[in-house]
Amino acid sequence: MCHVKHGDRMIEELRTRYPSLDGLSAGQLTGDLAREVRALDVNGGTRLFDEGMPCDGFPLVLEGEIRVARGSTGGRSLELYRVVPGEICIVSAASLLAGRPLSAHGTAVRDTRLALLSPGLFSRWTDHPPFRQFVFGLFAERLADLMAVVDAVAFQRLDRRLADYLLGNGPCVLVTHQTVADELGTVREIVTRLLNRFAAAGAVRLGRERIDVIDTAALRAVAAGSDPSP
Repeated sequence: MCHVKHGDRMIEELRTRYPSLDGLSAGQLTGDLAREVRALDVNGGTRLFDEGMPCDGFPLVLEGEIRVARGSTGGRSLELYRVVPGEICIVSAASLLAGRPLSAHGTAVRDTRLALLSPGLFSRWTDHPPFRQFVFGLFAERLADLMAVVDAVAFQRLDRRLADYLLGNGPCVLVTHQTVADELGTVREIVTRLLNRFAAAGAVRLGRERIDVIDTAALRAVAAGSDPSP
């Protein structure tokens, strides 16, 4: 369920989360918010936008987190990036700037509050030099991140990516095999097979929706290209 809120609180939050808006007067922000901004409270798991659809608003995250991913016809999903307060969704920005449909889908990871700008307001705010610089600066950062994802998917073996994933999520990873598969852009059966190999080698211990990292050195060796077999 979504609820609409406006007022001084949102102006303060926007300026706190997005300092590049400081150059806009309080009067202008008040008018823009009243006419062309929707404040949305959404529950975790809510789909915010879908691939192939027109972008009907530009989200600025005030609280919570958005997961942006691309899907396949087989139902698989590959995470591209996440948007937290103070960041922007470059898929939404690219759609609005190019006048093209959205190229990925976005889902609230947990309860999330955001300000949804109209396409016209996004265009006008990008005429404000500090905000424009902020938007395109994050474009550059996200592009570098996406290139790293492409490199990992195209050029690294899945066992190396799985080892990197486990090393990057702490000694106890509370996830299902399906969640790991979704994050890595593969299928659950392959993840399960690899995890069983890691377990047989003594690198991890598997439980119900839980993976305990036992031997980080072994996982680092796998990430570097070694065979995880015992």
